Order: sequence, then structure tokens, then C-alpha cells
Amino acid sequence: MFLSPFVQQSGNEFSFTAAQASRFAKQIAMDFNPIHDEDSKRFCVPGDLLFAYLLSQYGLTEGLSCRFDGMVSANVPLHFVTEQDTVRIVDQNGKIYLSLQQTGERHGECQFIEQLVKDYVRFSGMNFPHILQPLMKQHQLMINPQRPLVIYQSMTLEFIRFSEHCPTLHLSSSELTIEGKRGNVLLQFELRDGQEVIGKGEKRMILSNLVPYDEEQMQSMVDFYNERKNTLSNAA
Repeated sequence: MFLSPFVQQSGNEFSFTAAQASRFAKQIAMDFNPIHDEDSKRFCVPGDLLFAYLLSQYGLTEGLSCRFDGMVSANVPLHFVTEQDTVRIVDQNGKIYLSLQQTGERHGECQFIEQLVKDYVRFSGMNFPHILQPLMKQHQLMINPQRPLVIYQSMTLEFIRFSEHCPTLHLSSSELTIEGKRGNVLLQFELRDGQEVIGKGEKRMILSNLVPYDEEQMQSMVDFYNERKNTLSNAA
């Protein structure tokens, strides 16, 4: 599986070094959020890496619902706990970081799952600035430039049918609702085999500590992000 270079395995436990998680964010997810830099004081493992690794171990089903319950630090020993149709990623103290509920027919073809995972995490990595910046401008609120925080909350996938070819992901709608200084983001997308829609999905995120929208500050954030992306992409 293509995830082998990004995970440490020891018996029934697994973990992610800061270097591994950072490489996954930049090389696979194309996510250049500084929180995934291996030397970041606020470092956390990308939620997409947890999701991708879980899927690589348990396969894909017609319906799945994933909830992100906490941020994982580097080198934390983790393991899977299964209960009926739910799989959880937990640490040695029983703290839950991710829960995945699966229903329906199971699809275990590795190449199909690998390509779907790559497409999904790259789609996910485009959240900022491509999707989130226009939403924030629309509502005249933005994440705090001094402490930007975007938290994954949940995601779902639902297949009408599996195909011989891996589907492509296409954004179908995006919305932001405001609750005080918090923003709730809902992204909906279609899974297509050619022009045929064979499934759908959605992703929910939380934007914390919102402040009034400032065009100059937002442009500085976008420029900083794009500069990091260009520099780190060329260095990879």
C-alpha cells in the first residue's frame, strides 16, 4: 500500500512521526498548513492520513461516516478498536481520535481504494484558499491570522454503485454558517465515473476564533500559503 512510507507499525500498534505526517501532507494531500510542519509547536498528524490509513486496513464500503474526535501528536502509539460496524482509532489510554462507521457492500480492491484516497485527500487539501476564502469573504468574517485554526469534524461517502474505474471527486456545493465566533463549513461533492454520478459525499469543518474580514490580511495569508506551496513543492 502506498501509505507504508508514512506510518510506523509495531505489532497491533501504529504511529506517525512528525516527518512522515508532514511528508504525507505536502506530497500526497498537497496540504501546506503550517500545523503539519514537523517543527511546528502546534504540530498534529493530518486527519486525512488517519482516515486513509484506516481505509487501507479495513477496506471501502457502500456507505461510510467518519468523525474526527481529536488531534494526534507525533509518535503517539495507536490501535484499532472494532465494535459491530464501527472502527475507532484510539491511544493506549483509550482516547478516541477517529471513528468510522461502515455499512453495505464492501469493496476491497487495493488500487481502487488507493486512487480514491489520493483523490479525496488532494480534494481536501484544496480547502484553503480555493473554497474557504470565498466563503469567508461572503460572510465578511475570517480565521484569525495570528492563530488560524480549521478543524475537521466529519465526512461521509455514499456509493450508489462501485465501478471498474475509480471515481473522480467534484465539488457540488459549499456553505458557511456562523455561530458567534465559530463557523461551520459544509462541503458537498459528487463521485463520478466519467459523466455518471455513482455516489456522493460531504465534509464538515469548524472555523474557530473568527474575526472581521480584512482583505489585506486575507491576501497576505493567501500569498503566504501559496509561497509555501511553491517552495515546498519544488523542494519535494
